[in-house]
Amino acid sequence: MKKCLIILVLLLSNSILAQVEVVFTFIEKWDNSKDYLVAVAEAMPEDKYDYKPADREMTFREQLFHIQDNMNWLSTTYFSSEKYVKKEAIKELSKAQIIQEIKGSFDKAKMVIQKVKNVELSQKVDFFAGPKSKLQILNLMQDHVTHHRAQILVYLNLNQIQPPKYVGW
Repeated sequence: MKKCLIILVLLLSNSILAQVEVVFTFIEKWDNSKDYLVAVAEAMPEDKYDYKPADREMTFREQLFHIQDNMNWLSTTYFSSEKYVKKEAIKELSKAQIIQEIKGSFDKAKMVIQKVKNVELSQKVDFFAGPKSKLQILNLMQDHVTHHRAQILVYLNLNQIQPPKYVGW
């Protein structure tokens, strides 16, 4: 009986530690993602913030707003009790103000995610694409930033601007 109890305790502790590792790993990657996006935003000259490679594409500025708005929506809606309020587009903001807004959104999302309890990661939430776990929402947050940042890296290249060196883990 003692042997079964020891095995059960070990299995449960491994599960709890694995969940702590998920949040810790996400936060580490989130901080690096913030640094990389800020470097990309800083690399584009302010007079090119309204550049878009094709009519059907968003401008560089709109891409940054879209990234920021999505992280605000996901982190607020699925990880806090705060009500999500969509901000107006950042079309009137300067480059420096946009970068400050982006930093603030990353920091706010990080603060909210750091408070997530281990058991919440497997909790299902209603999502427009069907029920998803909070862990899936975390993955979506990072994936969405990566997707749109990759698009604006192309915008830099199309303007003959050397993109910043990749910031990974």
